[in-house]
Amino acid sequence: MSSYKIPRLASEISRAISDILATEARDDLLKTITITGCDLAKDLSYAKIYFTALSDLPISELEKEVNEASRFIRGQLSERVEMRHTPELKFIFDTSIAYGEKIEKIIEDLK
Repeated sequence: MSSYKIPRLASEISRAISDILATEARDDLLKTITITGCDLAKDLSYAKIYFTALSDLPISELEKEVNEASRFIRGQLSERVEMRHTPELKFIFDTSIAYGEKIEKIIEDLK
């Protein structure tokens, strides 16, 4: 498989899932979610979807709620992205934004 196909598909999957959550989801919690990235397995069978949310729920509960909706999201994804097999989706809370803010605060305190 070509080296540019997997990143292109990962980007397309991220964009499609963002659109699904914004337009198709009935749950208000799902509408507060922002997709920040996607890691796609080389055999295209598995995708880790990284997200952040504006909700005040604990991270573990957020992950649980989104992973419960993954069957619905995967079904909608299969209609939007042209692939032979739609990958299994695993949603993971993205802590990189909070980590970046923490590092920025440390740098500001040093100045």
